Amino acid sequence: MPLTMNREVFITCAVTGSGGTQDMSPHVPRSPAAIAASAIDAAKAGAAVVHCHVRDPDTGAPARDPALYREVTERIRDAQVDVVLNLTAGMGGDLMFDGTEAMNRMSQRSDMAGATERVQHVVDCRPEICTLDCGTMNFAEADYVMVNTPGMLRDMARRMTDAGVRIEIEAFDTGHLWFAKKLVEEGVIPAPVLVQLCMGVPWGAPDDLNTFMAMVNNVPADWHWSAFSIGRNEMPYVAASVLAGGNVRVGLEDNLYLDKGVLATNAQLVDRAVSIIENMGARVIGPEAVRQRLQLDKRAPL
Repeated sequence: MPLTMNREVFITCAVTGSGGTQDMSPHVPRSPAAIAASAIDAAKAGAAVVHCHVRDPDTGAPARDPALYREVTERIRDAQVDVVLNLTAGMGGDLMFDGTEAMNRMSQRSDMAGATERVQHVVDCRPEICTLDCGTMNFAEADYVMVNTPGMLRDMARRMTDAGVRIEIEAFDTGHLWFAKKLVEEGVIPAPVLVQLCMGVPWGAPDDLNTFMAMVNNVPADWHWSAFSIGRNEMPYVAASVLAGGNVRVGLEDNLYLDKGVLATNAQLVDRAVSIIENMGARVIGPEAVRQRLQLDKRAPL
C-alpha cells in the first residue's frame, strides 16, 4: 500500500495506564485529582483526546473502582479546557497462575470480572470513547494472560454501544484486527470505526516497521486509526504513524522519559509530539474536529 501522509492529526494522551510504573516516576498520577489535572495539562499542550485509567490513590496500583472513574470524569468535564474523554475498559481480564504445575486453577492474584462489572464505569460515566482490547494475549509484565474471549468482547461492545459510547478498538496483533473486522461486519461495532495500533507491547506485535506496516495494511480504508509504541520508540512512532496516514498517541502509560535520563510529564510528551507533527508539515487538530470526524456527542458535566 502506498503511504499517504496524514496532514490533519489528532493526539491522544494516555495519562497513567495500569502498568507497574507508579514508583518509577513522580509524574505518574495516582489520585483522581492528579489524573484529571495531568489530563487537563495534556489537553492544554495539544492533546485532543485523553485516555484514562484509574489507580488506588494510596498505593498507585491499578484499580477498577467506578467511584474513582466518576471523580476523574467529573473533574475533566468541569474543567475550562475542552478535551475528548476516553476511558479504558481493559481491566478485569487479568488471568494469573501460581507457577506452572497448578494450571487447573487461577491464582488469587488474578483480576477476572464479568461483562457487567468490566463496563460498569463506562455505562455510569458515559465518556465519548472507551477502549475494547480485541483479543487474548500473553503479557510479559507479571506473567499473566489478558483474557478477552469472543463472547466477552461481543457482550462488552454491545453494552458500550447501548450506552452511546464510541468504541476505540485496541489491537495488539494482526489477529486482533481480524476479529475486530468481524465485529464490525456483524454490526456489533458501529461506524465510524476507530482503532489504536498498539506496538511493541510484549508479547504482541513488535514495533519494527515491517510489522507496523502489516498492521496498517490490515486496517480497512474507511476506518480511523492511531498508533503508538512504548518506551524509547514512542516519539519515533509519532513520525511513523503520521507518515503512514494515522494519528498518534503519547503519554506516561507508554513511556516515562522525555530524553535519556529525563523523566517527562504528560504535557511535555504531548508538546514534543506537537513539534514533531508540525515539523513534518502536518497540522494538529483539536477536540471539536475529532468529534466531527468520529461523530461524537460532547458530554455535559454530570
